[in-house]
Amino acid sequence: MCDTYNLDILIKRLIDSLKKNNIDALYFSNRKEAVDQILNLIPEGSSVAYGGSLTIDELGLKEIFKKGNYNFIDRGKANIRADEMFALRRESLLADFFVCSTNALTLDGELVNIDGVGNRVAALAFGPRKVIVVTGINKIVENLDKALERIRNKVAPIHARRRGRKVPCAYSGFCSDCRSPERICNIISIIKYQRERGRLLVIIIGEALGL
Repeated sequence: MCDTYNLDILIKRLIDSLKKNNIDALYFSNRKEAVDQILNLIPEGSSVAYGGSLTIDELGLKEIFKKGNYNFIDRGKANIRADEMFALRRESLLADFFVCSTNALTLDGELVNIDGVGNRVAALAFGPRKVIVVTGINKIVENLDKALERIRNKVAPIHARRRGRKVPCAYSGFCSDCRSPERICNIISIIKYQRERGRLLVIIIGEALGL
């Protein structure tokens, strides 16, 4: 998070910036309030998909959707085949609701993400009727340069290491813009403005969540 700002001032500036970019935004001081709001927004019976995210895991949302009365598109099934995974990723783009996090959120109201396959950034840009982006305050950065630096030299190396990927950043801790077949940062997405008001909702939680 940007250390030079008082939290209240930072959140107000951020929400104002998001709204100027036609992106709805809400702030909750803790994860329980945020999860309750997310469940209030998603009617039972809705189809729900998700983008891979430690934040979503920490909030327990996948387990809630699995057990609840939702058509949950579950890509986390055991022993799933590659063709099944591909089909589920495509199906996710037609979901009523897509829930994910973001790699970085700038004070100018920009959502910045890097993907390996591209299913998450594709859903952020187009497809699902509604997208709920949940983020902790640790992902707030001052500007686009800081966002890319954060992703390349913090987020991507840790994720690569966690997944056992044989890429330089997993060992060095910083991006070398490699050409490894196991590279996880293949597609950069920067959402600067949302044309359809109400499609994107950013929920900011006053805690550190995910990476």
